[in-house]
Amino acid sequence: MQQVAKEAINSKKLSELVVQGMLEKKASDVVVMDLREVKNAIADFFVLCSGNSDTQIDAISDSIEEQVHKHSQQNPWRREGKENNEWIIIDYVDVVAHVFNKDKRAFYALEELWGDAKITRFDSEN
Repeated sequence: MQQVAKEAINSKKLSELVVQGMLEKKASDVVVMDLREVKNAIADFFVLCSGNSDTQIDAISDSIEEQVHKHSQQNPWRREGKENNEWIIIDYVDVVAHVFNKDKRAFYALEELWGDAKITRFDSEN
């Protein structure tokens, strides 16, 4: 039986799959932070979004994992925060997805913390 070769996926494409997963569940304030030119960055991309309820935050995180796995057969290296749905982190090593409730996102202000990153914003009402 012949195996089908899996297509290699780079961190930019992986970040795009994460965005797709977020937008599919109507995440708000979706932001991609390109950290590739930032000195001492811990990943190539951070992808952030907000959800309006625990249920939506959970659905967004599930959608991210489904999209990434469907198109790249990758599973997260690590995930944190599913227990409380305030800030879920899905870590694919080169790309880290952050799904926040609005209060936690404002409190941690990752966009300000990594201010040297190139930031791209996506409209969830496409």
